[in-house]
Amino acid sequence: MDHPENSEEYKGLQVNAGVSSQSIVNPYLKRGRFRRREYSAAEMVEGIVKGDVTILSQAVTLVESVNPSHYAKAQEVIDKCLPYSGNSVRIGISGVPGAGKSTSIDEFGIHVLERTGGKLAVLAIDPSSERSKGSILGDKTRMEKLSQRKEAFIRPSPTAGSLGGVARKTRETIILCEAAGFDKIFVETVGVGQSETACHSMVDFFLLIQLAGTGDELQGIKRGIMEIADGIVINKCDGENVDRCQMAATNFRNALHFFPMPESGWLPKVLCYSGFYGIGIKEVWDMIYQYIDFVKANGYFQYRRNEQSKYWMYESINEHLRNSFYNNPIIAEQIKSAEQSVLGGEKTSFKAAGDLLDMYFKQMKM
Repeated sequence: MDHPENSEEYKGLQVNAGVSSQSIVNPYLKRGRFRRREYSAAEMVEGIVKGDVTILSQAVTLVESVNPSHYAKAQEVIDKCLPYSGNSVRIGISGVPGAGKSTSIDEFGIHVLERTGGKLAVLAIDPSSERSKGSILGDKTRMEKLSQRKEAFIRPSPTAGSLGGVARKTRETIILCEAAGFDKIFVETVGVGQSETACHSMVDFFLLIQLAGTGDELQGIKRGIMEIADGIVINKCDGENVDRCQMAATNFRNALHFFPMPESGWLPKVLCYSGFYGIGIKEVWDMIYQYIDFVKANGYFQYRRNEQSKYWMYESINEHLRNSFYNNPIIAEQIKSAEQSVLGGEKTSFKAAGDLLDMYFKQMKM
């Protein structure tokens, strides 16, 4: 190759040929040395019960796997861990993006560990991109204090386009964490509606984090997420924002009076705090423990858990029916032609769906 830099015009300069491109893989790397050991279901259960976080992480990965070959083993692990579960306090934490959930969880976690001891697991449901299908899974980076504590286990999970499936897997992960000795479970979601319903169906206390000055106060009288919250806290109550937070708290309290009394008999409280500066954290947790004591005394705590178990039984049935339908070879063969019929205007969406379902049920009878 000619290099004009080597001409007389640029005398004194020289370009060497250089070396050939090197592989980005270390030639001395022995891949077998880094191969992860694959545990049997019995070994996984034994490790989880002993509190081995490495085995717990692998078991959670197994539960989250979409590989059909992993399903039977995952269910065996969950079934054997079930007798060791149910001995934790499960807290659901939600709020709009930017409300300070991860920062607050960092402060909440440190406060709870120092106040009551024990072990804490944080399960974060991270929504996946509709375009790339990817998730950042970066919640742990914003929990600097908790991530350094050996008593804490932080596990983000992507929705991967299937919120119900991830919610079910999160509930199964709760069972594994409880079997591993974690007596406090935080489940974090982003405030998008459906995720809150799923989160509420697996926790004992649902905490809603709000912000002041965003217009949310005017939405207070609307049903939905406000109706399922057991407690509402307004974050970033510091500096010049204190007055706005107090005003927002008053508006939320007024809005709660429009709702019927919850089944628990507990009227949700509204508090202000600052997750960044750690102000008001104790008061928030005094409210949560007061609620837990209240519902345990009137029997609602166990009633709610029983209702949740029943809810997830029906959710599991729905998920199995859905998977059975889409994995059916005849349906898989006909679904594309049904799509073309809809796109071509030959059938309505409802007629095409009805035909596919009729085909599926007829096959089931054979």
